Amino acid sequence: MKKIAVYPGSFDPITYGHLDIINRGLKVFDEVVVAVACNSQKNALFSFDERVDMIRQVVGNQERVTVDTFTGLLIDYVAYKKAHVIIRGLRAISDFEYEFQIAQMNSCISQNVETLFMMTSLQYGYLSSSIVKEVCSLNGNIDGFVPPEVKKALRGKYGLD
Repeated sequence: MKKIAVYPGSFDPITYGHLDIINRGLKVFDEVVVAVACNSQKNALFSFDERVDMIRQVVGNQERVTVDTFTGLLIDYVAYKKAHVIIRGLRAISDFEYEFQIAQMNSCISQNVETLFMMTSLQYGYLSSSIVKEVCSLNGNIDGFVPPEVKKALRGKYGLD
């Protein structure tokens, strides 16, 4: 049976930290579905389509990575994709507290899905899409945080190119 994991997030925008989790997930699973979430509580800078396009650009033609979007409950989407694992990246204790609650709720809804927490690699422990957007909006250097395609899209959004 093919081992499929879903890596959900807003990816607004995707960072090197996200890519690190995707690549490490591929060491454990046959396929990683990068699932771009519609989160009404977040004010996205990029549209669904823009985020999906950026992710596809930076993951290239990795045949074991699928990029998709979803709305509604993650646990329903995971079942729809016939996956049994949700991958979540953790940077700090504060991430764990929130993610642990979500994982417990998902476990109550469906006992067929496990959540796998992956600690962020040390060089990305501080990195978040929010911080990247703030630095870029102030015309700061974001070269070490996002791939060139994402940097170009961000600078375009802020009228910096």
